[in-house]
Amino acid sequence: MATIPQAARRLPELTDAGLKATADVVALNEFGEPVDGAIAVERALTLYLDKQELVTLMTLGNHPELLILGWLRNQRMITDIEQIRAIQVDWETESAAIVTWGGVDGIDDKLERKTVTTGCGQGTMFGDLMADIDEVRMQAPTLKQSAIYAMLGELSEYNEIYKNAGAVHGCALCSEANGIELFIEDVGRHNAVDAIAGYMWLHGLEGHDKLFYTTGRLTSEMVIKVALMEIPVLLSRSGITAMGLEIAQKVGVTLIARAKGKHFLAYHGGELIDYDARPPAKPRSAGRDTRHSPD
Repeated sequence: MATIPQAARRLPELTDAGLKATADVVALNEFGEPVDGAIAVERALTLYLDKQELVTLMTLGNHPELLILGWLRNQRMITDIEQIRAIQVDWETESAAIVTWGGVDGIDDKLERKTVTTGCGQGTMFGDLMADIDEVRMQAPTLKQSAIYAMLGELSEYNEIYKNAGAVHGCALCSEANGIELFIEDVGRHNAVDAIAGYMWLHGLEGHDKLFYTTGRLTSEMVIKVALMEIPVLLSRSGITAMGLEIAQKVGVTLIARAKGKHFLAYHGGELIDYDARPPAKPRSAGRDTRHSPD
């Protein structure tokens, strides 16, 4: 696993303010019977950078410090983690104070340019990330089909919050060598990807040997964030959008969607897949054979 030596980096002081992601409830089923269950807890967290309000994020609150770090990185608000002196999360005030060592230039300009994305929970992108993505060109690796299947099988053991309460998306940082390295769930896929970006930034992890998995659809926002994290392969159990595909083609991200069980669709980078574990061919229907018959 490629890392940057921690001793060579000045890392910020972080609180440890993660909260339980679910709450116990009692609901009535279709027979009018009480059923014990759990629901996801959605919380508001307003970020302040050197006392200037940036944004309010809706989150489960289970990894707030990683979420904030990743949000700052993916929004290009701060490009060097050593600029950050401390991040302090206070749930009593539903706020997080981000303190830098010497201030950050250009924040007002970034905040003026805002794009509301299609992310669940409604994501927001600040600044001109499309200009940043123009500079990115990925070197996507060859990927074994058997490794895709192994990762999908391993992922079935995750989604703990979703299985318990629903109403969340999950994202995973993966590699062929180590399988699932980190899995995070949140009310929106944009939050989950930001929290993983924060983890990578904090621990000095590089993305060139990684794969990224999400339960959500592959929109332009997801492709941009993964590309800026320098991760060359993006997978989802859901579908894609036309702009997501266009950006993946432009920057060279391998884009695999509808990935579940033995099925997947490679919309970009399919020629880089080593099809070493082809499943048995599906029998064609009589109707299809007749329709395409030369007779």
